[in-house]
Amino acid sequence: MATEHFDCYYCKENLLGSKYVLREDNPYCVKCYNTLFANNCEDCKKPIGCDFKDLSYKDRHWHEGCFKCAKCARSLVEKPFAAKDELLLCTECYSNEYSSKCFQCKKTIIPGTRKMEFKGNSWHETCFSCKRCRQPIGTKPFIPKDNDSYCVPCFEKQFAYHCTSCKKAITTGGVTYHDQPWHKECFLCTGCKKQLSGKRFTSRDEFPYCLDCFSNLYAKKCFNCTKAISGLGGAKYISFEERQWHSECFNCMKCSISLVGRGFLTQRDDILCPECGRGI
Repeated sequence: MATEHFDCYYCKENLLGSKYVLREDNPYCVKCYNTLFANNCEDCKKPIGCDFKDLSYKDRHWHEGCFKCAKCARSLVEKPFAAKDELLLCTECYSNEYSSKCFQCKKTIIPGTRKMEFKGNSWHETCFSCKRCRQPIGTKPFIPKDNDSYCVPCFEKQFAYHCTSCKKAITTGGVTYHDQPWHKECFLCTGCKKQLSGKRFTSRDEFPYCLDCFSNLYAKKCFNCTKAISGLGGAKYISFEERQWHSECFNCMKCSISLVGRGFLTQRDDILCPECGRGI
């Protein structure tokens, strides 16, 4: 009659009638299993045998009874906890030692709860509220002013300038013209309606114009080339008997010599240098 054998995979001790542990389909006696596979407890440094519950966190292991707060020694089993410098702490101890304080109410912000951060300060979500309406800002856009925060509607009602053109609030940037505020996109040339922000422009009767429109509409025309004389940016021109010339266009009609700073003669609408004038 054959005898049935059921041995420990490592020490070969017969396991019939004894407690054993299966690992990768192989049976091990309790002693061999604990020696070969049990994790050492981070707290007491003893092996966590198969008869004990093994609690783990980030590749570290504890006996159930050793899994406790490093400061107050309260059990952390099935409770929220935080880690700091390899130590496990209950949320209360962690909050007292390390958590940031709310800028508004000065109370601790409990780990795991939502908080708002701005310019190095922290708030409880419900404490980060509009200075004017006192409603929590949450994830809505806001505008800071003098260490306070305002939701956009309240800021516009209390502080923002309103555009001279569209009458809506100016919350960022803007242009000032004749002591009046404008959105950059609303400050346009009176003639062609192109944006003037960041560009050179001039005005007529207090209305702004780009240089091209002003020249086309109001600038004097050169008697020689018929192009506009803007006079802007220090441009020089010659005026004589209600006629104007660009400095570079004020030349003798016969020999083309420049007459700027020289004497000249006229023959009907022509201007001539003295030499060409004497030959008439």
